Amino acid sequence: MLIFDIKRYAINDGPGIRITIFMKGCPLSCVWCHNPEGISSRKQKLYTKKKCIGCRTCVEACPEKALTFTPEGIVTDRARCFLCGTCGEVCPALAMEISGTEYSADALMMEIEKETVFMDRSEGGVTFCGGEPLLHPEPLLDLLCRCGERGIHRAVDTTLFARPEIVRGVMDNCELLLVDLKLMDSDKHKEYCGVPNELILSNLRMVAETGHDFYLRIPLIEGVNADEENITRSAAFLASLPWKHRTVNLLPYHDIGKGKHEKLGTAYNPDHYAFATPSDETIERCREIFAGYGIETAIGG
Repeated sequence: MLIFDIKRYAINDGPGIRITIFMKGCPLSCVWCHNPEGISSRKQKLYTKKKCIGCRTCVEACPEKALTFTPEGIVTDRARCFLCGTCGEVCPALAMEISGTEYSADALMMEIEKETVFMDRSEGGVTFCGGEPLLHPEPLLDLLCRCGERGIHRAVDTTLFARPEIVRGVMDNCELLLVDLKLMDSDKHKEYCGVPNELILSNLRMVAETGHDFYLRIPLIEGVNADEENITRSAAFLASLPWKHRTVNLLPYHDIGKGKHEKLGTAYNPDHYAFATPSDETIERCREIFAGYGIETAIGG
């Protein structure tokens, strides 16, 4: 399977100190996505212009002659580039890199097991993230079962946009789900995230009704979902679930994805939606709405 990052000593992806495995491929295409390199299921090239020292080493090494040095930096002829990774291997400044490395299950387990000493001391574990891990149910379940056999705590960070039987299978083989609730209006969800939300809400209710443990997060974006109507609908929906934690993590918007889009050569927010980080007043209003429904809130996490 293609992995685009492995984060060690992670403290925001579940309890304790964790290793987080990022799988490529996601059925959603959220305009504000801070991991846009995780959307495509294929390898991609990233180029960081400000790191480039103009040495032309990559140009000379490219076996397909797909690179050209210009006043604007290195330009890739994508019709000739086969993403072999040679440019990244030879770049002394690490300005070129390939997003997406093929790992076998055995290789990933070796990476996970290296971190068990930190997991054990902190009651941490492994978190499978993306992209969307449920897009790869068979390899994901294989890894979850292997980790379970070794007594490693397992979390899955998911959009829940998957067939219910896949959600059930993953749920039966992990201790924790990390779920984002982005928008309650399905049409707006499709506009901003590329897919409607009925399946997501249905799966979230199913997860709650089984009693399975999950953390709920809302990426809070002024101009998208921080309005009183959406927050009230979100709070009412969550209050209707048989949910033991009853705490929502509010994640104020940031534009870290913008720099990653520049590296990918793609456009961030191409339709120029008016995104903004919510003000303190907006955040406090959202917290008061949730509190009115008996739901606690925390900022970040």
